[in-house]
Amino acid sequence: MTDICEKCGLPKDLCVCEDIAREQQRVKIFVVKRRYGKLVTVIEGLDRKTITSLAKKLKGICASGGTIKNGRIELQGGHLETVKKCLDGGGYQVEVVK
Repeated sequence: MTDICEKCGLPKDLCVCEDIAREQQRVKIFVVKRRYGKLVTVIEGLDRKTITSLAKKLKGICASGGTIKNGRIELQGGHLETVKKCLDGGGYQVEVVK
């Protein structure tokens, strides 16, 4: 017997709840200039459940350090386009703030 999702009523292997949750999130990406002219890429508006795994993935793709502060991901460096491509491919609705 297959497990059934409580939210959508579909079997777990066909469940679309995560896809719908991603599409409903409004993710904002912007670059901030910090001390000594250092750039930091900030991603906010993500769900707290997936933020740690997504931060790890983005740090690996951008080959940079980063952290999670106040429900936001902060990556060292100006990685605006790289992060936008990655999140667009993941099904998030991305807004770039200049």
